[in-house]
Amino acid sequence: MYKSLTSVLLFFAFISNGHAQKDVSKNDNTRYQKEVKATILEFFEGFHSGDTAKMKKTIDPNIAIQTIAKNKEGELKTVKVAVEKLLSAIQNRPADQKWDERLLLFKIDADANIANAWTPYEFYLNDSFSHCGVNVFQLFNDGKSWKIIALADTRKKEGCK
Repeated sequence: MYKSLTSVLLFFAFISNGHAQKDVSKNDNTRYQKEVKATILEFFEGFHSGDTAKMKKTIDPNIAIQTIAKNKEGELKTVKVAVEKLLSAIQNRPADQKWDERLLLFKIDADANIANAWTPYEFYLNDSFSHCGVNVFQLFNDGKSWKIIALADTRKKEGCK
């Protein structure tokens, strides 16, 4: 009887401890998701204002950037974009151009060290609709902040809404 009671108590202690650990993990995941979202929003604050210094704070120097686009033959291909080229285009865009990438949704999976974010968007040039697509971000936590290590996007002009 004593062994049975001890076994039952240990079983319930194990179950309640397991639930407590899951709750902590869920709270951590929610915190990571908020931090990842804040990093992406900071990236776009820099993008919209032309502040490449702000953008650089959110990206890893080894970032991989790719766009999925149709070539002249209409085939989908990946196009690698150098981070320097992207930052230069943002920094040197004409003063009369307003770039507005509106993120429509955030789907974020994250743990302590790595995260993935999916963000459908619409892009407006000088308040006129240009195109839509999806951004896919991969980020890592360097112990101080989240850094974007990869960015891929799609672009299309039809079927956006």
